[in-house]
Amino acid sequence: MQSENKFQNSTDVDVTHAKVLSPKRNTTQAETTQALVEEQLSHFGINAESDYGRALANTAHHLYGAQASVRQLWDITSNTLQGLDKEDRLAYFNAKKFLSFQIAKILDTLQNPFRATYQSLSSGNGSQGHYPLFDNVTALFSATPVVVRTATYVYACTEWVDDAFQGKEFTHQIYSRLLNPTNISLANAIVDMEAGPYAAEYLAWNFNSGMAAIDACLSNVLSHGDVLIVSRNVYGGVYQLLHDYFARSNRMDIRIAWFDGYDAQSFAEFMQQTKTEHASRLNNGAKMHVYLESPCNPHGYVLDVPGICELAHAQDALVMLDSTLATPLLHQPLQHKNKAARPDYVIHSYTKDLCGSGATTAGVVIGEGHRMFQPKGSSANGVDWSQTMFWDVYYIKGAFLDSEKAFDVLNGMKTLEQRMMTKVINTQVFTAFLNAHDQIRVNCHALPEHSNAGLREKQHTHGWPCTLFTVDMAPANLPRDVFVRFFDALEPAFSHQVSIGQNNTIILCPALTSHSELSSDEQKKAGIELTTMRIAMGTDNVKQLIAHFMLAAKHFIEPHVPGFCEKFMANADIDNLYLSVSERVSSQHFGSKASMDSLMKGA
Repeated sequence: MQSENKFQNSTDVDVTHAKVLSPKRNTTQAETTQALVEEQLSHFGINAESDYGRALANTAHHLYGAQASVRQLWDITSNTLQGLDKEDRLAYFNAKKFLSFQIAKILDTLQNPFRATYQSLSSGNGSQGHYPLFDNVTALFSATPVVVRTATYVYACTEWVDDAFQGKEFTHQIYSRLLNPTNISLANAIVDMEAGPYAAEYLAWNFNSGMAAIDACLSNVLSHGDVLIVSRNVYGGVYQLLHDYFARSNRMDIRIAWFDGYDAQSFAEFMQQTKTEHASRLNNGAKMHVYLESPCNPHGYVLDVPGICELAHAQDALVMLDSTLATPLLHQPLQHKNKAARPDYVIHSYTKDLCGSGATTAGVVIGEGHRMFQPKGSSANGVDWSQTMFWDVYYIKGAFLDSEKAFDVLNGMKTLEQRMMTKVINTQVFTAFLNAHDQIRVNCHALPEHSNAGLREKQHTHGWPCTLFTVDMAPANLPRDVFVRFFDALEPAFSHQVSIGQNNTIILCPALTSHSELSSDEQKKAGIELTTMRIAMGTDNVKQLIAHFMLAAKHFIEPHVPGFCEKFMANADIDNLYLSVSERVSSQHFGSKASMDSLMKGA
């Protein structure tokens, strides 16, 4: 009895934290852990004086105390983590890891008695089926995220599931259309990768495609009649979504202002022009926001994202950025030290380089926590819970990402760094090869003389280029039929496919495919001609790609443009180009890795 009182006294000061484990967490009147235990036994109709009741009470006492202690452990960790050296951080991590195993072992120990009790309820005809709850505990030890294939979940009790529907109980998932453990693993991974040291400030919601993510973000940010500034070069599907849905007067009646520039100064002038042009709307309550794609599709140009964000935020405009083509390897817009220079939302199509396999369609929106989710009834930083992306869009539209796709993306992200480095090498080599020919026009900021090269150098990691760019044969003045036969002959080295970001190099004519939704006039404004070829570099052997390109040109172009193939770079020069670019990119990448001294010190 004395030890029981000692346990009770040591935890009663933290009874507020312990209450969250109670089946009556919201209605309990208990002021001590002893009262919480008694209340729990009564709730489930357990005789406290029975052997079972005493054992259950003792276990519950320990669990309530453990909850309070773990909260204390978290508070201490939060307050001290930044001041610890790396040895202590490592010790903290492994101690907590082992604690997780201990807790899981307790759950594992429950399996056999739990199953036996359940089986004792059977009528004996085998119709009762299997109850999987505690069989799932061993999944906690999986070395990779578990693919959770379920539509719904078992809930603990009435008050807990009520909290779950209010968004106040994250561990109590209710429906896979809303949350799924595999999906959450991916959301955590992309936030860590994209936001880095600021990851605690951000949340992500995963969607079944990149377009679903874009639609969700636009739907959450825009209200009827708003004004939206959009960078000119966007994916054709985005143009169609904006033009055929959001801008229609019988839909959202959004006024679209197409921004043709790339730098902050041009944007400042355009934003002022837009404010003047749509002054009547803005004065009547409409808001102005910004949607950017950088690098953009199909040319791969980058915009001055930090500069544009600062200008937009000074006008209380939210900025949405599709950073799919950059991936977190080339650009980390959420890691800018000046918060005003960060976009409010970052969108990725996982389908592309982040997954890399070409086997999965998926997308994500990343935003500040208070904009992405709040429990019902709460508000933060001027945003009401009902305005957050979770409740406003994600909860009701159902474009969720299933667990199998989430697992595919998680696996693909493991090799992103190596794949992107190879693609950067291939892009620099292939564009330099093409640019040496005076009858081929290369539109890629990997070329030092390109008008967009300065922003690329300033903004991208190591100044590396986007691996998507455009090329056309306009200077060669080819008949349409000749160009088409040459283009068709680029298979199989260049894959004739629509999506991008895979391991194979993909080529298409955007005027006929990815940007066919644009009118011919809009295509010209976007720099897209019928002979424009969009190339998405893969991880292939770039010298084999070059050889195939030269052979196709020799067979189909040379007869109509004599001397065309003589202007290609010499084979020996191609070999030297490949070697020098590979060495430079590898040196940039591996040379930027932290030194051993900084790694040992935890820098």
